[in-house]
Amino acid sequence: MKFLRLGEPGAEQPAVLAAGTDGVERAYSLRPLTRDVDGAFLADDGVARARAALAAGALPSLDPAGLRVGAPIARPRSVVGIGLNYASHAAESGAEPPAVPVVFLKPTSTVAGPEDAAPYPPSSAKYDWEAELAIVIGLDAHRTASPGAAAAHIAGYTAANDLSERQWQLPGAAGQWTKGKSAPGSTPLGPWLVPADELDAGSLRVRSWVNGEPRQDACTSDLIFAPAELVHHCSQYMLLEAGDVILTGTPAGVALSGRFPYLSPGDTVEVEVEGLGRQRHVVAP
Repeated sequence: MKFLRLGEPGAEQPAVLAAGTDGVERAYSLRPLTRDVDGAFLADDGVARARAALAAGALPSLDPAGLRVGAPIARPRSVVGIGLNYASHAAESGAEPPAVPVVFLKPTSTVAGPEDAAPYPPSSAKYDWEAELAIVIGLDAHRTASPGAAAAHIAGYTAANDLSERQWQLPGAAGQWTKGKSAPGSTPLGPWLVPADELDAGSLRVRSWVNGEPRQDACTSDLIFAPAELVHHCSQYMLLEAGDVILTGTPAGVALSGRFPYLSPGDTVEVEVEGLGRQRHVVAP
């Protein structure tokens, strides 16, 4: 199953993609079950209820043609970022691989759809891309006992681009990570949310392109801290609520490395995580 939300911003309708007995994937409306794909739906055993409804033929078909694809989870209460979670990216950033996860927060106003325009921040000088696997929380998590216990709080996964303004993020003795990662529309998510039990999050290819040219190409097996470890760690310090999103970090191949130019208005950025679909957004002035 692939959960998604279709329609204009603020008016998205919940839907699911599923293959029938003929192997053909079709779209179905989730309106009989929920008003949206959000934390309340996930916490109320939404994944299992959707499976049961599909099996029973209780969901009406839906034609997605011509409909905008929104972020696959309705605006979360928290977007948690993880920095330097691939050794390769830490190296190209001039940092040592961290002994504990590097955690920062992004405003929920950064969440956007996978094909929405990516607004270029005013006075930006070093706007960068970051292809990432994203965790979607399915049950509230606070002070989980272990990574194994934390895994039960993961509803599923989606693709993300953690667009970052490096000039705002890095200068200064204290570091301003959140400031550099807060531009509106700078966290495109989607196109789909795939349940955690339907893919191996520890073995997914993560790639990005700028104007059709390859930039990043790695595997989530290279993560320093695996998804369940991140949920466990973050839950020790904050309440992770159903519907919240954790960005797991990006591999090498960003502009910060010095190997590629930073983004400019008119550039096209594509991000893909294996099994979770591809994003495509134009950087807009």
